[in-house]
Amino acid sequence: MEGFQGSLLDCGGPAGPGPLGASVRRTPLAGGAWVDVRPGWLGGADALFERLLRAVPWRAERRRMYDRVIDVPRLLAFYREGEPLPDPVLDEARRALDAHYAAELGEPFRTAGLCLYRDGRDSVAWHGDTEGRGATEDTMVAIVSLGTPRPLLLRPRGGGPVVRHDVGHGDLLVMGGSCQRTWEHAVPKTARSVGPRLSVQFRPRGVR
Repeated sequence: MEGFQGSLLDCGGPAGPGPLGASVRRTPLAGGAWVDVRPGWLGGADALFERLLRAVPWRAERRRMYDRVIDVPRLLAFYREGEPLPDPVLDEARRALDAHYAAELGEPFRTAGLCLYRDGRDSVAWHGDTEGRGATEDTMVAIVSLGTPRPLLLRPRGGGPVVRHDVGHGDLLVMGGSCQRTWEHAVPKTARSVGPRLSVQFRPRGVR
């Protein structure tokens, strides 16, 4: 895994989630989808990154693709509803997201999936979170990015113009409305030498 270089901006301020409210920038997308972005939302994000690297029971997975089984190009962990999260800052983050999105989402975020992109060879292909309710209902997926910024790309399902957000070091990105059904997102591979990135995906019940 490439060496991690912390952000010069992530020092001196309070640890944990900052305010949301008017600091969140919403971009409407086609088909009733939207994306919210709040740069630098988590104070102390680099220290949290280091703690999660050590505390999370990361696992490698293999999945069938067509006629062969391949390694998933990232490490994974998943915390089901009711399972304790690996760091109290993540509990604070989830409570803040619940409070901010309560009226719009109508329910709390219940689960947390974590992905570790060790270097530029790790990635996730184009997809929507359509296991369960996300295939048929508007919902939200809130992603907190830690570590080295990497591009998170979005495009309309079936192809079209790509929207790019470079996220890391405590940035928040929330995909809402019809985003999981009508758009796809990806973290592409890169030949550049990049450090590790860790993402935390908060989801409501029944969305994967």
